[in-house]
Amino acid sequence: MSSATGQPQVINLSDLDLSQLGDVRRQFEEELNHLTNSFTQLKQAQAKFRQCIDNVNDIKPEKKDRTILVPLTNSLYVPGKLSDTEHVLVDIGTGYFVKKTRPEALTHYKTKVEFIRSNLETLEETIAKKRDNMNAIISVMQQKLKTQTQSPGVGAAKS
Repeated sequence: MSSATGQPQVINLSDLDLSQLGDVRRQFEEELNHLTNSFTQLKQAQAKFRQCIDNVNDIKPEKKDRTILVPLTNSLYVPGKLSDTEHVLVDIGTGYFVKKTRPEALTHYKTKVEFIRSNLETLEETIAKKRDNMNAIISVMQQKLKTQTQSPGVGAAKS
């Protein structure tokens, strides 16, 4: 709900009836679930990039010609030999790989981790605000329910 100026519209929760509050609560629950899922996915991506940093750090000149297992799929590996310890292939997305030096690869992954960290902070703040709003909605709903149970005639007349 936005006004013509693009600013969010402010709604006084106490002006809404219980069914409207229920609708708003459900909308907030859906938004919170979506944001929480996004947060989880970002955390997983961050962990993946941190693992990439560890893996790049693990490739050292003294490990040249060492036998390794090369993954072809998540569950299929073939034996291989580490022939170049100075360069790695970095997956930059959508099936594209770029050959980088180890320091370049580390910089790439550290930049990714930092970018995700920044997004996680912003997302965490948004989730906290949504939770606060959700708690306010629930509080108003409880207040209205309490008022209705104390004066059943008024609640029945509104419905």
